[in-house]
Amino acid sequence: MGFTTKQVHAGVTPDPVTGAILTPIYQSTTFVQSSVDEYLSKGFSYSRSGNPTVKALEQKLAVLENGMGCTCYSTGMAAEQVVFQATLSAGDHAVISDVAYGGTYRLATKIYSRYGVQFTFVDTSNPEAVRKAIRDNTKLVFTETPANPTLKLTDIAAISKITKERGIPHAVDNTFLTPYFQRPLELGANISVHSTTKYFDGHNATTGGAVIVDSAELEQKMRFHQNATGVIMSPFVAWLTLQGTKTLSLRIERQSANAQVIAEFLEKHPKVEQVRYPGLKSFPQHALAKEQATGFGAMLWFEVKGGVKAGKKLMDSVKLCTLAENLGSVETLITHPVTMTHAVMEPAERQRVGITDGLVRLSVGIEDADDLIADLREALGKL
Repeated sequence: MGFTTKQVHAGVTPDPVTGAILTPIYQSTTFVQSSVDEYLSKGFSYSRSGNPTVKALEQKLAVLENGMGCTCYSTGMAAEQVVFQATLSAGDHAVISDVAYGGTYRLATKIYSRYGVQFTFVDTSNPEAVRKAIRDNTKLVFTETPANPTLKLTDIAAISKITKERGIPHAVDNTFLTPYFQRPLELGANISVHSTTKYFDGHNATTGGAVIVDSAELEQKMRFHQNATGVIMSPFVAWLTLQGTKTLSLRIERQSANAQVIAEFLEKHPKVEQVRYPGLKSFPQHALAKEQATGFGAMLWFEVKGGVKAGKKLMDSVKLCTLAENLGSVETLITHPVTMTHAVMEPAERQRVGITDGLVRLSVGIEDADDLIADLREALGKL
């Protein structure tokens, strides 16, 4: 089956009791057992350990990523936390992309480092730098591609080849492109991580996360920590995400088409200093973007002439683009990473990896592209 067919039908069947076409919300803490000897014969006992609605979403996402199994969580950061928990112990070392979501940086440097886990932030766009950063005690390589917010790309296949040689799991944050455009497991990675809050939901309605893996062993590890730490997704969130996922391909196709024309408009505007979008020929890794993904996504960033002051004025002047800290929704969202998504990072570290004070991040929605361009043109005209 094609991706769009699978996103509608995978993991779900009509309710056997009523024939309801939508998976029911099994809003129940516990599940009655037939007898002591038949404990878990129906597959569920307590919703922290597993829930039928959540399971339906897990099955769907595993199919979409072409993975062995999936576990779903209360937030994207909860999903990432479980990846760390399942692979790292005190004294272990991990290699992480030097450009990553601010929460990833915080989780590594402010939480896990307190318990004896060591981290090296590396330019993972350079496979040789990753190879050199790996130590005898390295137990995880975690890459984010496209990276948030600079959109720097990592060659998933090249990094996966290195990690396989060393027997180290390679985890990829695939939130920005989704399995519709990019499937890391097919490129050799072992783990694909998502904030389902973003494109799977698509409507700013839920927070959630997912981890899809390529082996039964990894799935068992993730499921153990999902249960032990109590960070499983709620049934209602799973139900909403099931509905959002059915239109994922339609939404992200439109969003990406909009992003392309907006990026081209901004690239030609006299008051814009620079624009970065993987679909532009001027994007430094345009060839890699075409090679490992089937689409360029809906995220772009730009800087206006006049620095931070001008950038803030622009973000305060737009009317259709909404100033908010999220991405992937049907609404176009504009964000200032330095004061919002990446404020936790040390200023020197932000500057080192290219997250400048004037960087403006745009998560493009499904509105008419002409209206979005008109909004940006008017705001730019006020600078």
